[in-house]
Amino acid sequence: MSGVLAGAGHPMAAPPAPAIELANVSKTYPGGVRALDDVSLSVEHGTFLAVMGPSGSGKSTLMHCAAGLDSPTSGSIRVGEREISGLNETRRTELRREHIGFVFQSYNLVPALSVADNITLPLRLAGRAPDREWVRTLVERVGLADRMSHRPAELSGGQQQRAAIVRALVAKPAVVFADEPTGALDLRSAHEVLGLLRELVDELRQTVVMVTHDPAAAAQAHHAVVMADGRVVERLYRPTAPELADRLVKLGEV
Repeated sequence: MSGVLAGAGHPMAAPPAPAIELANVSKTYPGGVRALDDVSLSVEHGTFLAVMGPSGSGKSTLMHCAAGLDSPTSGSIRVGEREISGLNETRRTELRREHIGFVFQSYNLVPALSVADNITLPLRLAGRAPDREWVRTLVERVGLADRMSHRPAELSGGQQQRAAIVRALVAKPAVVFADEPTGALDLRSAHEVLGLLRELVDELRQTVVMVTHDPAAAAQAHHAVVMADGRVVERLYRPTAPELADRLVKLGEV
């Protein structure tokens, strides 16, 4: 009866592959610097995961390898059903363009373009027409419907980051990686952006992996992993800011 639901006569549906899966991933840079040391990590679809750790813990290298920005020295990385750890630079570029979204601390909006053109720029560079209804849904969801003709300099920091989030989502990526997305924002804007990311995960089933040093930011996630010396040393479910701050203090973060 293996693989068959007892009494039903129909094969059991295989569980969906994780959005991201790392198995025994290591990364060693020239000079012998080991940034990742045998890391295994699985991120399910529709999950908001925060990655934390002291400076030099490997959290940024983890993101770069998982997002196809860099290749691991050894181990396996899968984005959905796609094995990406052995891809060359051309194939990694295609992967990032088709399946991965990015949100950075510095927004990375083009100053000379309107918000509307910034949002659709990655699709146009890839030769793809934007789904206008999807763009409209996202823009209305983040509260930028009346800012589409503005240039980035005419927006607040929080509004610019919201535009960057929409840009990351327009291609309907498998995963969005957010690298210190609130690092350049004031407390109120940071709170709004983090709340928005959590709502996009909960309501649209988007998968988000966020690298941050801020316990309050990480507490918005469903789960958090804490890294030290290139390894995942702990995974917390429904983390709180005090819990995460305590972990960082114990690891030497002050």
